[in-house]
Amino acid sequence: MQQRIELRTLLAPTNDSTQQSAAFALLGLGVTESLISGARGASEALDEFFHAQNCLFVKQSLDSRAADEFMSRGVQLADLYDALPVAEAQREYQRELALMRALCLKLLEKERIAA
Repeated sequence: MQQRIELRTLLAPTNDSTQQSAAFALLGLGVTESLISGARGASEALDEFFHAQNCLFVKQSLDSRAADEFMSRGVQLADLYDALPVAEAQREYQRELALMRALCLKLLEKERIAA
């Protein structure tokens, strides 16, 4: 049984948007690194992290274009293997993960500058 990560539960206790964005970015980096290493597959990550409740929370509460884009890219990862030939899907999967990692780092840098 997979444990779902509920961003609303983890991030809502603080009303500090800087803390919420930084915590989201760190969680996002962890999810991305687990996908890069193969510790988690795209379908597992979809069920555990990129599910509808988290996407809605990010859109409504974080008010961050980078965070919203990160979630959108994560939702689509599993579909790459359905839509593309295997070799092309693998290349695109790695490219998407690199972009997702960069989005998290961008969020962290933005919060560091704001602090």
